[in-house]
Amino acid sequence: MRRDSRILAFKLIFERLFNAAPFDEELWQEIKDKDRPFAEQIFGEYQANKTQIQNKLALLIKGYSLDRVHKVDLALLCLALTEIDYIKTPPAVAINETLEIAKMFSTTESPKFLNGVLSSVVKNNAKEE
Repeated sequence: MRRDSRILAFKLIFERLFNAAPFDEELWQEIKDKDRPFAEQIFGEYQANKTQIQNKLALLIKGYSLDRVHKVDLALLCLALTEIDYIKTPPAVAINETLEIAKMFSTTESPKFLNGVLSSVVKNNAKEE
């Protein structure tokens, strides 16, 4: 299931926010072989474009600097932005999946915050095209 891949990619991104050292192989063992390529694709694109992703988020988050954003929410935003901008997942799918994962791992207020920021991402992308 793709959500399992997204959850693993989210966990890896979250870990990278705190630790630049190689991640624990046990995280990869949590996922079924058929879902691993998608998780690797998301995480690989995040790693390759981390600076651009965080710079774009810094411009779009109103009233906060990235270091003030709850780290779980920041990892979820990075996941969604990676999918939207680099994997080319349809924005509605990426946003919906991110909000569902937020309900599992973040606060009750997070989905509203995430939806607002990700809506700004989509509007900003539309202006750039």
